[in-house]
Amino acid sequence: MSVAGESRGRAQQMRDKAQQLSEAAERATDPQERQKLQEKARRLKEQSQQEGSMGAMGGQEQSPPA
Repeated sequence: MSVAGESRGRAQQMRDKAQQLSEAAERATDPQERQKLQEKARRLKEQSQQEGSMGAMGGQEQSPPA
């Protein structure tokens, strides 16, 4: 798998986990726990966006100089 493909895969995993955390936050009855889960989900989503954009940029493989 290429570097870009691996980055996209990691970014997708992060987005999936962020979605799970968001859903858990919606079910949480404790306001502090809900806020904590929402914050974790937000940070993870931001990281996944950065990871995805890096993967798009790093997807251009270069051959070593001759």
